Amino acid sequence: MNWKALPWFLKISQVSTQPLQKVIISVKNLVKDYGDFRAVDHISFDVFDGEIFGLLGPNGAGKSTTLEIIETLREKSGGDVWVDGFDLDKAPQEIKKIIGVQLQTSGFYPGLNLVELLHLFGGLYNREVDAIDLLKKVNLEDKAKNKSKELSGGQKQRFTIATTLINKPRIIFLDEPTTGLDPQARRSLWELIREIRQQGTTVILTTHYMDEAEQLCDRIAIMDKGRIIKLDSPDHMIDELVATGFERPRQVKAANLEDVFIHLTGREIRDE
Repeated sequence: MNWKALPWFLKISQVSTQPLQKVIISVKNLVKDYGDFRAVDHISFDVFDGEIFGLLGPNGAGKSTTLEIIETLREKSGGDVWVDGFDLDKAPQEIKKIIGVQLQTSGFYPGLNLVELLHLFGGLYNREVDAIDLLKKVNLEDKAKNKSKELSGGQKQRFTIATTLINKPRIIFLDEPTTGLDPQARRSLWELIREIRQQGTTVILTTHYMDEAEQLCDRIAIMDKGRIIKLDSPDHMIDELVATGFERPRQVKAANLEDVFIHLTGREIRDE
């Protein structure tokens, strides 16, 4: 890839006092209209190579639409999107080759086991798949011959993440990956997401759990009514709020109830 030919904002960027970082996704003045309704309203943000980036917001804020546009699944109404140097308008097929998108479990063929499903999805990428190795990465090798309907909620979510890794992507997109999971399964999935990032993959996720965003994300963008109203690291956002004199009505403790639950019941996943 000829990085010298790319616009300056795609080469490097700087956040706070951190060292210079390469921008792997750049969104500029993105707009999405549905008739008279503007779902995404001229938003701009960068995602750095190797970070976990969170896109947060209430229902209808435009975060899912934004991700679907970057994933090449939905057409934009205006603006520019670059992914690892590829222009969304000119090279959507190249973008598809380097991203992994979390699949919904409802889309899995019920008659196939996990190994067969991974080989099936590998065929969509025209890529040979080491299904057992993928299942080991998400701690599901002992379920290789099981069908997806036989998995617990946590196992299903881990398997959907395995499907995002089939094409060895530079970037993966996770849409509310821990919704509906018990505390053990949720913590286990956090560890898996961190491991994926440590292997060099950029992770973009949406979540409604603020503790999840605080624990996992290097930076977050908060959206509301189609616009980004704040973009920073979780720590900086919290520090800014505290500096205004904000105080919680209840004293913040060194642990929360979920920590108590995990301490009492253990970290082991209780697969049904």
